[in-house]
Amino acid sequence: MRIEGEKRYALLLAARDSDYVKKVYGGYFNVFVAAFGGGGERWDLFRVVDGEFPSMNELHNYDGFVVSGSPYDAYGDDSWILELCFLLQTLDAMQKKVLAFGGKVGKAYSGWDIGLRKVKIVKDFSSCSFLDGLDEFPPALSIIECHQDEVWEVPAGAEVIAFSDKTGVEMFAIGDNILGIQGHPEYTKDILNNLIDRLLTNDAIEKGIAEDARLKLQAAEPDRKCWERI
Repeated sequence: MRIEGEKRYALLLAARDSDYVKKVYGGYFNVFVAAFGGGGERWDLFRVVDGEFPSMNELHNYDGFVVSGSPYDAYGDDSWILELCFLLQTLDAMQKKVLAFGGKVGKAYSGWDIGLRKVKIVKDFSSCSFLDGLDEFPPALSIIECHQDEVWEVPAGAEVIAFSDKTGVEMFAIGDNILGIQGHPEYTKDILNNLIDRLLTNDAIEKGIAEDARLKLQAAEPDRKCWERI
């Protein structure tokens, strides 16, 4: 049931809650709603990583969809990943707003990118309704990053709107309804520090990468306010 005038959004969670996030935040759902939510909204959670998807006849009830990051490869062939890709294609055809990622994705040639990174905004990019809430888009944003994959080639019709010294495609838009972000604007410093600890414990990253990431976090604060208006 939808209350008249109420905005309704769906979080498509492609990762499982860590013990830390469950303990401190009650799960990633609360992290995302805190970062992107506002008053007078309803948010629903679908754990797509576990095969939980909205039904096709429900899609029209939502004003927008947010796809979380994931430790799984976007180019994998797990059944839930293929189903998620089909859902995103359907949402695009319906012109639904989607905050996600896409295009040709693969392992980053320069390796892991973890920490706080300055993302530079392309000058004079085309208007995107996702960004209408911003009075003026800043020339650069500091965003928390944690990835070893990157977008090699944006989808057809996409426009790159942000890049960094590390990654050529940090943000892209397709028309008015799709916005892709490489980084994690929903992350807080403590979430990333806990993730770094877990990556070290699992020997997924080298100690030097972890130390460099922590130094970046100490040196500056991530830009979070702007995402509240998107």
